[in-house]
Amino acid sequence: MRVNQILLTVCISTAFFACKKEDNPVVVAPPTAVTVNSLAANPTSVSSVSGQQPIAATGKFTLFSFKDGKQVANTDSATNKWDIGFRSTTIIINGGPLRSGQGGAYTHTGTFDALTAVPTSASFAQDQSATSLAITAAAGQGWYNYNQATNIISPIPGKVFVIRTGDGKYAKMEILSYYQGAPANPDATSAARYYTFRYLYQPDGSQNLK
Repeated sequence: MRVNQILLTVCISTAFFACKKEDNPVVVAPPTAVTVNSLAANPTSVSSVSGQQPIAATGKFTLFSFKDGKQVANTDSATNKWDIGFRSTTIIINGGPLRSGQGGAYTHTGTFDALTAVPTSASFAQDQSATSLAITAAAGQGWYNYNQATNIISPIPGKVFVIRTGDGKYAKMEILSYYQGAPANPDATSAARYYTFRYLYQPDGSQNLK
């Protein structure tokens, strides 16, 4: 009888704690989109944006980590700590024979919000050489259009880039502006080589982009 009472108590206690555990599940917040404003990309003048390393036409790429949401030092260029790099209109990805990361890029035509997962048909390109990049630097073919009459560069509407990061995770990115302060109508007085873009990084390694 005593043994039965002990077993009954153990069973009740186990059930109680199991219920308590289920009543308080761990809730993981979904990833959210982040906007990066006026990231200097080898400008011809020093950035006035606070907290940014002045680069001022050094010829170096500005490396960026989606995971950390910040610029990565060029001394870490041979690691997988960065995912994407910017220099003037050229964009590099941390993957392929030139890099040490697992990165790649897929160009999607559509809207940022409507792209909720990596397409099953997505084929990720990698940087193969300085002239053969995952995201081409040619006007009208990669991420931007160039107006010869006004000398203005503008992002191609409907271009969303799915980026496989340096450590093999995924993010989506849309470039919004190439000019400091992201003016609605940039002109000859607008400081160029400052990227404003938004991205959503998926930290769990899945291909879910919402």
